[in-house]
Amino acid sequence: MRKGLIILGDLKDQDLIWLSQNGTLRRLSAGDRLITEGEQVSDLFIITEGGCDVTVQGARVAQLGVGDIMGEMSFVEKAGASATITVAEASRVLAVPQKALLAQFRDDEGFAARFYRALAVFLSDRLRSMAPGADADELDEGLLDTLHVAGDRMLRLISLLEGQQR
Repeated sequence: MRKGLIILGDLKDQDLIWLSQNGTLRRLSAGDRLITEGEQVSDLFIITEGGCDVTVQGARVAQLGVGDIMGEMSFVEKAGASATITVAEASRVLAVPQKALLAQFRDDEGFAARFYRALAVFLSDRLRSMAPGADADELDEGLLDTLHVAGDRMLRLISLLEGQQR
């Protein structure tokens, strides 16, 4: 959930409302594939229930859970996906079309700035955690300040989505 919390920590409540209104909540079964290595990614995904496996060239490199975000690298580069994301257990994800997000970024520069700043912080954190001797579970003090806010935002996003289902 760390990645999702880093990104959600910089967004505002109004951004979450926009995501919930412009995304689609998808129910998925184990084995469903969300992203295929080498292919273009058309959605940003946020796991709201369940989990997914990340594989690179067939080898599992990570497991993702509630709050994790997938497809975010497509906003930085236009290359195909660097990994395959497969649903590990019955799950729900919020799928937000990349085209809708890019249009919203043009209309709401504040949202764009918050999103891209959060993405930069996440990518920086991931790079630091890969350094020799780094503790992958250790968080920067600046990130710790936003974790409780981010956790609350994730719960609010899930509540907004569940409200749409009724």
